Amino acid sequence: MNEITIFKGIDEQNVKSMLNCFNAKSIAYKKDTTIISNLANTNIIGIIIDGNANLIKNDYNGNRIILEKLEKGSIFGEVFTSYSDELSVIAISDCTVITFDYDHIIKRCKKSCPYHNEVINNMLQMLAHKVSNMNNRIDILTKKTIREKLLEYFKIQEKENLSKSFYLKFNYTELADYLGVDRSALMREIKNLKIEGFIETKLNRIKLLY
Repeated sequence: MNEITIFKGIDEQNVKSMLNCFNAKSIAYKKDTTIISNLANTNIIGIIIDGNANLIKNDYNGNRIILEKLEKGSIFGEVFTSYSDELSVIAISDCTVITFDYDHIIKRCKKSCPYHNEVINNMLQMLAHKVSNMNNRIDILTKKTIREKLLEYFKIQEKENLSKSFYLKFNYTELADYLGVDRSALMREIKNLKIEGFIETKLNRIKLLY
């Protein structure tokens, strides 16, 4: 459990004690089930312990936009998003999630839990990372064309992976939703980038040639 960022620096036994102190619940979800809906109006903190999920926004036209892929160790909750819209967290594989009320974090621990401050510090670091990811997303969405959006996304992935070769976090349908574009148009642009020698692809592996 201590490989999860929010519990960094806290040994396994103390993590278990803290979760008990927080009245945390561990819940298993099947693929394609809703973990939480209307996220912006809840007081819950969720941590992905195993598996993957997507943070989804549905606009007024019914279009689905993927805001973030949540992997092992990812944390979600109203405090971690700047969106006031109705958001949902959907399991994209079988996954296990720990949830507890945000109040347990911000209020002084009645049991004087010695690692409470450590959790708060870890959460602040995760918030900073969330802000960085949000800025990256803004950079992508402000691009006008699908090609510009793709190349900006690839540039961010190259930086994060420290390599011109990397695996996409999303399948192509999810990537289209993440970039806010039509999937067919996205696939045409990827094909054009391959023909023009910008990239090589093999399944969900991308290699940048520029």
